[in-house]
Amino acid sequence: MSSRDVILNRVRRALSGTPAVEESVDRTYLVEHGSRSTEETVDLLAENLADYRAIVHRADADGLAQLLRRLLSERGARSVLVPPGLDASWLETAGDLARVADRAELTPQELDAVDSVVTGCAVAIAETGTIVLDGSPDQGRRRITLVPDHHICVVRVPGQVVSSVPQALRRLDPGRPLTWISGPSATSDIELDRVEGVHGPRTLEVVLLSEGGSARLA
Repeated sequence: MSSRDVILNRVRRALSGTPAVEESVDRTYLVEHGSRSTEETVDLLAENLADYRAIVHRADADGLAQLLRRLLSERGARSVLVPPGLDASWLETAGDLARVADRAELTPQELDAVDSVVTGCAVAIAETGTIVLDGSPDQGRRRITLVPDHHICVVRVPGQVVSSVPQALRRLDPGRPLTWISGPSATSDIELDRVEGVHGPRTLEVVLLSEGGSARLA
């Protein structure tokens, strides 16, 4: 039975008042496209993130705090929004940069005044160059990554990286507030003129944090 037939049958039953019948769903589709090593999967993620105009960096645990300090300094940030569960050591060398806590009382105007936000992530999808946030303590409320103009997202590799969307869905709880991010916020008008920062950060920087061994800084 085709997808079209399934949809039409559901419409007919709804119109006739016939009780719904559970239908089997064909899940024989490919879970991922091709076969890749762990390193190749991480490289594909970096490539697709960059293709979506995200700025990609690599770091190990020893160099992460220094890298974040540099990125915030180059941005000219004077304040950074910090989710409650973010690892404090990530910003321990950020100097006198003002930390703004993720509070329910924050107004849109106060969020807009924040220069940058640093978060972790739930999962990153290599084939689509997508980062998914689920509101966990190291990611904070959804709005903190939608209002400030500069978002730095730290992705632990390879542990938080999957090849495909089906693999990502297996890890995610649909009951959580999921935010799917593919590059900085952007839209185009009828003339295909691209405008960034319309309904989210104008600049997205992604740090691929190596969970073991050394990694190059970029």
